[in-house]
Amino acid sequence: MKSRPSLRRLALLGATGSIGRQVCDLVERYPDRFALHALVAGSDAAALEVVAGRHPEAHALLANPAAGDPDDAARAIDNVMRDPEVDLVVIAAAGSAALAPTLAALEAGKDIALATKEVLVMAGELVRERMRRHGSQIFPIDSEHSAIWQCLWGEKERAVRRLILTGSGGPFLRRPLESLASVTIAEALAHPRWKMGPKITVDSATMMNKGLEVIEAHFLFDVPYQAIEVIVHPESVVHSMVEFVDGSIKAQLGIPDMHLPIAVALAFPERLEGVAMAPDMAKLGQLSFEALDPHRYPAVALAREAGERGGTAPAVLNGANEEAVALFLQGQRRFEEIVPSVRRAVEAAPPGEALTLEAVVAADRWARRHVRTSVDGASRLRSKLPA
Repeated sequence: MKSRPSLRRLALLGATGSIGRQVCDLVERYPDRFALHALVAGSDAAALEVVAGRHPEAHALLANPAAGDPDDAARAIDNVMRDPEVDLVVIAAAGSAALAPTLAALEAGKDIALATKEVLVMAGELVRERMRRHGSQIFPIDSEHSAIWQCLWGEKERAVRRLILTGSGGPFLRRPLESLASVTIAEALAHPRWKMGPKITVDSATMMNKGLEVIEAHFLFDVPYQAIEVIVHPESVVHSMVEFVDGSIKAQLGIPDMHLPIAVALAFPERLEGVAMAPDMAKLGQLSFEALDPHRYPAVALAREAGERGGTAPAVLNGANEEAVALFLQGQRRFEEIVPSVRRAVEAAPPGEALTLEAVVAADRWARRHVRTSVDGASRLRSKLPA
């Protein structure tokens, strides 16, 4: 008779975001497999209260409380990341705020289910060093990296020729390039396939998300940049592929539902019953693929350049992109200015020193400041934006 899997206790960073809410949903659907030990959110106390009300057994913390000492909050989160009662840390907080908690969890020897690609983009070398030193593992939640990870199960490293990341192309795949100057916030947030938070949805429109995923894949799977390709797949059914040295290709398919890659990471090395419906291949009919247009999506090449440069260049890329996207969502940048703003920051960045957490944080702050104060920044563009 098979023994029942033990209950896995989770610490969830980013409890009120899109991924965090879906993690909570899976905990509720599989109460014999998972329990929430701790819930951490940013500054939205009301949203956290709603989540905590459905999981009263979990400790609830705000990273940026309206009252109280933020250093006390940081120490409390660090303690949660290292708590011996936590079996798996789920990192789903947006952007660079997830970096320090991730490093703390790795130092404590925790395995991590990682949804925040910026952690590996900003500090992939630091993350890998801590993984090696403390014996921790990272289970990717990004649908593309989850797909590659699943395709690699049981394969030898020397058998891999290249990784193939797929991307939908976002809402502007067929839009004339000359019309991108008039893109509105609502149009950029109207993703044709996925329901995601605003920042990642804009990244999908510029395809900066694919550029960041190239860097993330490099560190997750220890594959050189020249062996990582991005192709456009509008249907978002094939989530990514791996090509092997014998000429065969493995692909992972699934409907566009983040519950599936989340469940794969939470339950590894097992699979949960009934997480999502499998694609109906007969109804799907044709699946299409096309080469990435570098003129429409220059963000991918820019990210690859920053990754190959190494050091703090990826942190500059990430920080500049976060700031440029935030300014766009605030109505202070045109959509077409997002990637050029990031490029200017990457090109102007001073050479990085030894890669430390402090250096990464400093590069991130420098990049954000550069984007806010660049000559083509908000003060010039605000007057041109449509009412």
